[in-house]
Amino acid sequence: MQRPSATACWAPEAGEPFGPAIVLVRGAPPSTSTFRQCNDLYYLAGIEVPNAYLEIDVCAASSTIYLPHRNEASERSGGSRLSAEDVEAVRELTGVEAVRPLEELPAYLGRRIKRRLSPVVFTPLGPAEGRRGTRDGDLEAAAEALVDPFATPLSREATFVDAISAQFPTLELRDASPFVDELRTIKSEHEIALMREAGRLSGLAVLEAMRSTAPGVMEYELAAVAEFVFLRAGAFGSSYEPIVAAGANIWYGHYGAKTAELATGELVLMDTAPDYRYYASDIGRMWPVSGAWEPWQLELYGFIARYHVELLSRIRPGVTNEDVQAGAAEVMREVIEATAFSKPAYERAARESLDFPYHLSHPVGMSVHDVGEYRGAPFRPGQVFTVDPMLWVPDERLYIRCEDTVVVTEGGIENLTGFVPIEPDAIERVVAEPGLLQAFTPR
Repeated sequence: MQRPSATACWAPEAGEPFGPAIVLVRGAPPSTSTFRQCNDLYYLAGIEVPNAYLEIDVCAASSTIYLPHRNEASERSGGSRLSAEDVEAVRELTGVEAVRPLEELPAYLGRRIKRRLSPVVFTPLGPAEGRRGTRDGDLEAAAEALVDPFATPLSREATFVDAISAQFPTLELRDASPFVDELRTIKSEHEIALMREAGRLSGLAVLEAMRSTAPGVMEYELAAVAEFVFLRAGAFGSSYEPIVAAGANIWYGHYGAKTAELATGELVLMDTAPDYRYYASDIGRMWPVSGAWEPWQLELYGFIARYHVELLSRIRPGVTNEDVQAGAAEVMREVIEATAFSKPAYERAARESLDFPYHLSHPVGMSVHDVGEYRGAPFRPGQVFTVDPMLWVPDERLYIRCEDTVVVTEGGIENLTGFVPIEPDAIERVVAEPGLLQAFTPR
């Protein structure tokens, strides 16, 4: 349980003291599939119960979990789960001081409002990340939904704010997302251990997909191999829609259809990771379907693989994203000058890739595109993000990349997915090994 200090109350976004404050975090609703708690509530309390609420009295440094009562009919069909009756078990699991029935939440909130003239309630207003959810992806989907004239305009968060404001109009409501995001930005040793395992499973899945690659295999079959690896190891499945793109499909950065057949002469791009105990990872690798690199493939991929190494070697506490990219770009310009590119378009793509500012792509944590930010300030130990140099050749609709997830340490980085080879010769050796897919479905 992440507890606030009992000695001070402060406005997270302004740094200024304020009066009595409450943090109220709403859990995920029931689901017809396997239940998965939203990330913020699980991060703060570690409880997997639908319709749970966490209340934190900031100045008193006390916390309460509100849960539904036991539903015996539901448990007969779906199994037992914690309820308001399991006070001691919930307290031991979560570290909260009190456990109360869900229906008592409005009354307890009302009493606090009555005792305090202007209480402030902080609640997360960012979309609650759930199964395969990301903050940016959910916001994009919500924006796209607005074109439907019959779409429900309000998010679950907005509906909650409207409901609580209607019952308690004197409440001042503020967004808790910024300071919860800040807490989640720096990973603890326990979180890093979970992400280390998530990274290991990501790498094993990609290695099995490499071995299972052959002309005639379908993109979705390689995704199935990865899903098997995740589930076999006890993960919740994929933490996001896996990318398995072959041939022309590699042009699409987040291609998800997975309906094409692999053919000789093509490249495969795979990007996948598990949802392992609420933590994700991220890895991206490319390899030739035939098992042997063609000259043009090696020319482009080899450049990006070298770029990848240069970026990794510069990340450490105290330097910035801009420092890392500028230093790597300086070396890669020398590489370009020493390379005889087979086509002007390839040289142009290589040069233009050095101006792209997002090769250190995004934070990773409970979500693959995690909350928090690492740009604009020096790196700090405990930050986790992807290193993902990319190159585009629009004339031929080619997209080349190589991605790993790294954690910043006191002395540099730990590459959580770095055991999966990026060297072309090593990749060829893996593709030549017997594949799991062929062992079960001989061709």
